[in-house]
This record gives sequence, structure tokens and C-alpha cells, in this order.
Amino acid sequence: MIVKSEKHALNRSLIFELVRVSERAAVAASKMVGQANKEAKADQLAVDAMRSELNELRITGEIAIGEGERDEAPRLYVGEKVGVGKGPKVDIALDPLEGTSLTIQGKPNALSVIAMARRGQILKSPDFYMDKIAVGPGYPEGVINLDDAVKENIGRVAEAKGVPTKEIRVCVLRRPRHDDIVRQTQACGAQVHFIPDGDIAGIIHTTDANTGIDMYMGRGGAPEGVLAAAALRCLGGQMQGRLSVETREQYQRAQRIGIENPHAKIPLEGMVGEDVLFVATGVTDGDLLDGVRREEECFVTHSLALRSVSKTIRRIRSRHLRVHIKKQKQ
Repeated sequence: MIVKSEKHALNRSLIFELVRVSERAAVAASKMVGQANKEAKADQLAVDAMRSELNELRITGEIAIGEGERDEAPRLYVGEKVGVGKGPKVDIALDPLEGTSLTIQGKPNALSVIAMARRGQILKSPDFYMDKIAVGPGYPEGVINLDDAVKENIGRVAEAKGVPTKEIRVCVLRRPRHDDIVRQTQACGAQVHFIPDGDIAGIIHTTDANTGIDMYMGRGGAPEGVLAAAALRCLGGQMQGRLSVETREQYQRAQRIGIENPHAKIPLEGMVGEDVLFVATGVTDGDLLDGVRREEECFVTHSLALRSVSKTIRRIRSRHLRVHIKKQKQ
């Protein structure tokens, strides 16, 4: 549940602090690019680097979306306190390595992702699946509805865009569970753009005309859904989600963390408040960001930094001397 937001915005300088946090995690994870069968190692490197940097920030932070519940994750678990314990009280949603399998296979679109908002402004979602639908900015409110058929949603987007349905391109995770979405999309003449993993990037693609993607549909991780919602808050767009709650234990677990009706449709505003910061740094090359580059004396990173209050969009390239990074670890 999202509580009422305070009127004053987060300090704008925090966005650059988050860039540093995300960059460090991406650089750490990049060491495992192409290292097949080392999923755990890649995740651990990213988690350790991100946690170390977070604990240097002047914030009173708490993890709202993290690596799992306390018993499941030794670090960056939901509810873990981070920061120096002084400064604004904030909630943090993060995925130190979005696309672990992409990283170890050397495939595109692996990211390090983090978002920050005032305390109570990020939905504390359990690690369930979530059904999602999203579009980018510029459409009338209500153009998408998770309860409607695929054909109806595509038809409304096409009408609002002023194009035939055959020109609408829908991003879908390549999974057997999405076969029906794919069939319905193709049946109405629209195009399907498959991605192998990483639905945070897939949803963000709807906001960028250069990708040619108009919509995102499908079922993926709920924590990733909340992180994608943070990006859409900054970039504009619409999104709806619904937790996939299949057992009584899951229902009760969702209620324990504050979700009153786990079966309810959740709008974008119910996932993230209006004042949010979002940063993603590329680990491997992708449509959204370039991956980490290793040069003789430094690492080069490429990040996307977003602030909802000012609607500021920054693309940041940074050079990190290898010697400096080694010293920080000591």
C-alpha cells in the first residue's frame, strides 16, 4: 500500500549517488559476462558491490524490493536497513543484476537497477509473478486495461496512435506461458517483439520511439514490475499489474506485508509514489544501454538516470579507474 507522500521532493543530488551505486554493481557483475554456470557468483558480486555503496549514502534507507525475504537472502533482503542512518527516510527498490542468465551467457540487455522514494512510496511486493500491461507516454488515460482482451487493448492503442493494428508492436517475454498472448496478438495483425529475459528493459522500451515498441504484455516477476513502474513514473506512460496469487499461503503472505487485496488490479500509482528516482546501468550491451567496457586502465559505464519530479532524463557515461575501484574494496 502506498501512503500519502510528503510535499517536499527528494534532494536532486541523490540521483547522482544512485548512479554511483548502480555503476559499482554493474562493474562487479561485468566480470562474469560469458562465464557460463556462474549465476550465483555473478549475483553475489553485484549484491555485495551495491550494498557496500548504499551503506555510504547519507540516508535512512530500508529495502522495499530486494533479493528476497530475510530468511532467503543474507544481504539486501526486504526490510534491511541501509545507509548511514542520517538523512531522509527512504524506501529502496533494487535488482543488482537484472538478467543473470543474460550476463553469464554474454547476451544483451543485462542491467543493474535501483529506485528510491520517500518512506512508504514503493509497494512492498512479494516475490510472486505479476501479470503486466504497459504503454509509453502520450496516450489518453485508460487506453489499456489488464482485464480486457489482447485484441481490445491493441485496438485502443492503435486507434489512439492513429495507425492500423498491423503497425502496433508488442513486447513479450519468450516463455510458453505467453503462447496465448502471442496467438491473440498475431491474430489481430499486430507484431510481436520477443525478449529472452529482462522485462524491466522491455517495459521501458515502450517509452522510447526509437525501439518501435508500443506495448508490453505478459507475466513476469512482481518486484521487476515495481521497478519498471518507477521508471514509467519518470518517463510517462501507463501500467497495470496484478499479483499471481494461487495459494492461501501466498494470499496471507501478501496481506502480511500490507497488500489488503492481493487479487486486485494495481495501477501505476499503486506501485510507486509521485516522487521517485530511478537508475539503470548496462552490464551487457542492449537496446536501452551500452554494457560495461573494459579498457586498459579503466571501466566505462553507461547509465540512465531519471527523476520524476522534474521529468529529467540523463544518460551518463563514466570512466572508473581500476586502481580506484580496487582501493574502495580494501
